[in-house]
Amino acid sequence: MDRTSPVPLYFQLAQQLESAVENGTLSPGTLLGNEIDLATRLGLSRPTVRQAIQTLVDKGLLVRRRGVGTQVLPSRVRRPMELSSLYDDLAAAGRRPATRVLVNRLEPAAGPVAAALGVPEGTEVHYLERLRTAHGEPMAYLCNHLPAGLLDPDTGRLETTGLYRMLRSAALTLHSARQAVGARAAAPDEAALLDEPEGAALLTMERVTFDDTGRAVEYGSHLYRATRYSFEFRLMARP
Repeated sequence: MDRTSPVPLYFQLAQQLESAVENGTLSPGTLLGNEIDLATRLGLSRPTVRQAIQTLVDKGLLVRRRGVGTQVLPSRVRRPMELSSLYDDLAAAGRRPATRVLVNRLEPAAGPVAAALGVPEGTEVHYLERLRTAHGEPMAYLCNHLPAGLLDPDTGRLETTGLYRMLRSAALTLHSARQAVGARAAAPDEAALLDEPEGAALLTMERVTFDDTGRAVEYGSHLYRATRYSFEFRLMARP
């Protein structure tokens, strides 16, 4: 710490901790110890250490766990804006994706679902609810509707692989999608599933995916933890 610098000590500490997290010196799951121990080791006041830690908690790099202490979190998933699945993106990043299937049933398509899939209202469709985790930590709550007869969404397979992989294994060629991204506050049941406080910010995504014949093969309505997840856009200037 440079005590002669005009930069506040808490900010200097936060920068050093953030750099250690990003370069892997502090790997995911590392326990930092409690604030009193850190303050003693670093020769800083407890409020200074607390403010530095809170800065990184707010950035989604650290988490305070009751009975455990302050722990380093896995880095936020940055998802490119292309036709890929969360399962594949997590697997490609080495994040050990896992899935818990909450609902897997046939049901009549309500108006918005029917419109998205291009089928008459009341047509029977598959409805899926899944909780996607990475390294055992909740990442996203996924709700999907599929036209009936497209494939057999077996629960066992859904818990060991991604939905898009299953669609491709059914000889479907995923060609394009229409997608909208937004944000809203977490309802109590959503917050409980995603291990977030009630009212926490969640990213939303609605997507309709089409195969190479132009047929809608999936309608998804997904919620992502804003502290663990972001979408990346590539923007080009007009000529």
